[in-house]
Amino acid sequence: MTTVTSQQVLDSLKQCMDPEIPISVVDMGLIYGVSINPDNKVDIKMTMTTRGCPLHDTLVTDVKRYVTKVPGVSAVDVEIVWEPAWTPEKMSDEGKKMINYGKQKTVAPINYEIAMPQGVGSLVKQEDGSLILMDEKQQGFMVNQAIVEFWKLCNGQRKITELVDLFAKQVGIQRGQMEKEVLQLIQQLRDGGLIIIKEPEVSNVQFKK
Repeated sequence: MTTVTSQQVLDSLKQCMDPEIPISVVDMGLIYGVSINPDNKVDIKMTMTTRGCPLHDTLVTDVKRYVTKVPGVSAVDVEIVWEPAWTPEKMSDEGKKMINYGKQKTVAPINYEIAMPQGVGSLVKQEDGSLILMDEKQQGFMVNQAIVEFWKLCNGQRKITELVDLFAKQVGIQRGQMEKEVLQLIQQLRDGGLIIIKEPEVSNVQFKK
């Protein structure tokens, strides 16, 4: 029987992206422990960035899928824990670099009332089924299907309130739970060069009747 190692599991999970940020669950510091039984059943202990994460089930499913890709794995069990609580300090150095953690970014603020995000770049599907969004500089970001679907919704003609409504329906989650997540996702995709923010042109000229 093939012997499965913790390193093999972690290497595979390096391809599993957080649903909100194009960074792996390993580099995000979400994986708290990996244990392997003699029969190659893998037990994963992990956390979420927030307790109210609406994409909880999506992430658990993705983690199981990537662990199952390791040759010899017989079964996967994922336990979600909240202690110790996740903080950005738990991210790997690589993960921190990807989001410029600790650095001030001089980016124009998003006017969430009128902004209309436009997806840019391209989608590439790897041979193993994993998805990559490529920015216009051909830099790739590993993402999951939920992020891809949201990126496709950003057609430059929908305001953020419309995107929240549509995405909530797609993932089957109440709108109130999705709003904060969508705002964070928009900011992260913008930082990654995968969307640009358009605002409707408003003329300053007023015509009298």
